[in-house]
Amino acid sequence: MQSFDFTTLSAVCSELRAEWLPSRLEQVYQRDRYTVSIALRTLNQRGWLEVSWHSQAARLHIGNPPPRIPDTFTFSQQLVSQLGGLALVGIENIAPWERVVDLQFARRPGEEPLYHIYVEIMGKYSNVVLTNAKNEIITTAHQVNQQQSSVRTILTGQAYEKPPSLTNTTPSLSEARSRWQERVSLVPGGLKKQLLKTHRGVSPALLQSMLDVANLDGEMTTDTLTDSQWQGLFSKWQEWLQALENNDFHPAYTTAGYNVLGWGGTETTKNTQELINNYYTTQFNQLIFSQLRHQLTQKLNNILEKLRQKATAFSTRLQQSDRADEYRASADLLMAYLHSWEPGMQEITLADFESGKPVVIPLEPDKNAVVNAQLLYKQHQKLKRARSAVEPLLAETNSEIGYLEQIEAAISQIETYQSSEDLEALLEIRDEMVGQKYMENPDQRVGANNEPSTNFRSFRTPSGLEILIGRNNKQNDQLTFRVANDYDLWFHAQEIPGSHILLRLTPGTVPDEGDLQYTANLAAYYSRARQSEQVPVVYTQPKHVYKPKGAKPGIAIYKNERIIWGQPQMLRK
Repeated sequence: MQSFDFTTLSAVCSELRAEWLPSRLEQVYQRDRYTVSIALRTLNQRGWLEVSWHSQAARLHIGNPPPRIPDTFTFSQQLVSQLGGLALVGIENIAPWERVVDLQFARRPGEEPLYHIYVEIMGKYSNVVLTNAKNEIITTAHQVNQQQSSVRTILTGQAYEKPPSLTNTTPSLSEARSRWQERVSLVPGGLKKQLLKTHRGVSPALLQSMLDVANLDGEMTTDTLTDSQWQGLFSKWQEWLQALENNDFHPAYTTAGYNVLGWGGTETTKNTQELINNYYTTQFNQLIFSQLRHQLTQKLNNILEKLRQKATAFSTRLQQSDRADEYRASADLLMAYLHSWEPGMQEITLADFESGKPVVIPLEPDKNAVVNAQLLYKQHQKLKRARSAVEPLLAETNSEIGYLEQIEAAISQIETYQSSEDLEALLEIRDEMVGQKYMENPDQRVGANNEPSTNFRSFRTPSGLEILIGRNNKQNDQLTFRVANDYDLWFHAQEIPGSHILLRLTPGTVPDEGDLQYTANLAAYYSRARQSEQVPVVYTQPKHVYKPKGAKPGIAIYKNERIIWGQPQMLRK
């Protein structure tokens, strides 16, 4: 993920000063453990200033409105308690070439600030600190004590101290090319590495784009550049400094990420806020998606492994209970042939009542025949009781395995991040697992989002009929029991975990064989049997689909079904 460097921060703050000063603070919402959104209103517009101290995506920009989920974080509550109704009157860098911004709040424009929010964008050391007019810390995104840092502590009640100043050289437009070149090449080494070491305000992404537009290889060493190459690089260096001095930015997407100077741009945008918001929203969603998918997959694998071991143990006990009648038959034989027993016998061979075949009966040598028979009768009763106790436990365990395999199938169908809907589907799966007590809620939020989920997958049959597919159990229930009408057809892989699918029909519409086959292919593809050549798929009217009382999400039973063979490989071509 591209770092939010000093150049990007300068471009963002330039736009914020031009478009959002002054503005009234109306609301503060904390999206997660690392991000707050501040609602600002001017005479012309309203927007959300997003402030993040995430170690990999710390940033500051106008972003998207927050979701409608209760905010239970104390940091945001403290911010709105102190700043509610005040105006954002200033956005200043605390020092030249530092990635720390001072957001200043007062009762009205022109007055001295009553509060400051210091946004420190410094990688893993990023933080957000609220202070009063005397620069005493009121609250902070995360406190830093003496054990965590011997250089600089950040604790409530103490005076706010600026981060230690950088020791690199400050870039300057007035610096001559010869002095600049001498500084960079003083110690021979990689060109990109030397530029990073010698000057403030530069980042790997900025230097790479600078080298690209100067037609230089970043792996080149300082002692191999020709005079013309030095001149070309220096001119781009000056162009960068000129843009910073004049606030002349040209935000654009690049093949590697983005650039606010327009270098190597493949697509320009109207403003820096839009570019930064889109880029980091997508990148951050991809990061969260990958982490969450791995977390859910690992959790499911661990739970399913334990449940399958439990089911195997129950099955073994049931197999043992199948021998209950053998113990009773052996006891009957022993009682019938008591005269054949002799003291000290470890086993006795007797003829079976019906077949006449010899039956070998193990014995306890220190007990007589009657006691041995009683022991066999007791074992018979014990195994009979075990069956009645184990059978419901095995059924319950198999039902739980089937439910979790349904979740596992839903996750396997969301392989990569393509849009925000993919992340939303995974978050719904996580919320479901939290609700079913399989996981703890990492955000510790109460009152999860209970609004109906409608981000279904959507397809069209060859004749143009709409098909809707649930992405997870929550969407499956929504699709089957709320969205479906009496004219639709409901599809599902037969006795195989998979998505609920609706073929949408209007009154009088009759799907042809091609429509049914295409929908069946989708039902097979979005099931656990995706890799099979043919998959049995059932379809029926939604009114024949029921949810058992007390059943877990996504579980349904059906009747009056028909079977059609789905061919998932047709969708893989």
